[in-house]
Amino acid sequence: MPKQNNRKNEHVSLSEKFYDQGQSSFTDVRFVHHSFPQMAVKDVDLAVQLASLHFEVPFFINAMSGGSRWTGKVNEKLAIIARETGLAIATGSVSAALKDPEQEGTFKIVRETNPHGLVFSNLGAGHGLENAKKVVDLLQADAMQIHINAPQEIVMPEGDREFSNWIENVQEIVEGLDVPVIAKEVGFGMSRETVHLLESIGVKIIDISGRGGTNFAQIENYRRTEQKLDDLESWGQTTVESLLETQEAVKGAHIIASGGIRRPMEIIKALAMGAELVGLSSQFMHMALDDVDQTIETVHAWKSELASIMTLLGAKSVNDLKQTDLVLSGQAAQWCAARNISIQKYASRS
Repeated sequence: MPKQNNRKNEHVSLSEKFYDQGQSSFTDVRFVHHSFPQMAVKDVDLAVQLASLHFEVPFFINAMSGGSRWTGKVNEKLAIIARETGLAIATGSVSAALKDPEQEGTFKIVRETNPHGLVFSNLGAGHGLENAKKVVDLLQADAMQIHINAPQEIVMPEGDREFSNWIENVQEIVEGLDVPVIAKEVGFGMSRETVHLLESIGVKIIDISGRGGTNFAQIENYRRTEQKLDDLESWGQTTVESLLETQEAVKGAHIIASGGIRRPMEIIKALAMGAELVGLSSQFMHMALDDVDQTIETVHAWKSELASIMTLLGAKSVNDLKQTDLVLSGQAAQWCAARNISIQKYASRS
């Protein structure tokens, strides 16, 4: 088996191996309950709009898979789930297909299986505009994710060691593509300084992807045969910390939250903290590898649960969730104190 294919298989299998080690940062976030919702469940509208992209519900299947025969089959399962539930779906990094055209089918299967749905292609920030155009064309993609993963590359035995051109690459892609560009972390979170920098080069959609879900530093460290980098396994900001950072900096970009989000309540909390859309990766991988039909049923149940929770919060739309009252405790409160972020403003928004 070619080395590239084997690495793609390892990423998926190790993500599943470490699935139970994910830790949600949303336990530090609580809603203030107000007794009179003054609305009905039928009043809830789950749809959201990010730039030119319309989503039926405020969550989607985030980037994971592709680049080998096995991960191509995983992509097909995920695409079936997306097709049957109306969810948007992102592929894993399509760089494998650029290196080996024989792997193109493991990504194209997503569009072939889900011809009318929203599909995002994905490449790392080390790539330039021409490669971005190629992978958008390959998938007939509706948007382009540019993943930003310096800690993963550092820990990865065969990873990149040159990052000086990344920000120029992202800007070139933003300015040169005809589809929306999503700047996406891969589980290490974002700071307000990063959000400010991305907005300054024209990025309109930002996925803060915090720590708490798939840990690519842990995965790559597991793959190392020597000179382990254990300390980097806890690198970065959690999803909650990243959302707090983002709200201090964002000037107009659309924010996506991902990283350790697995349940409808966590989706709602992320939306209440300023996200407009939520991405789930390892949870969908975990469910899809087990039972595609059951996953489809679960997604439909989640839609109903989201509407129920929003009703309790008196929120008719996703945007209304930003006016709900949140009490922050634990590590989230400590982060706010250290970074001079007011937790009182979150508790009295209504």
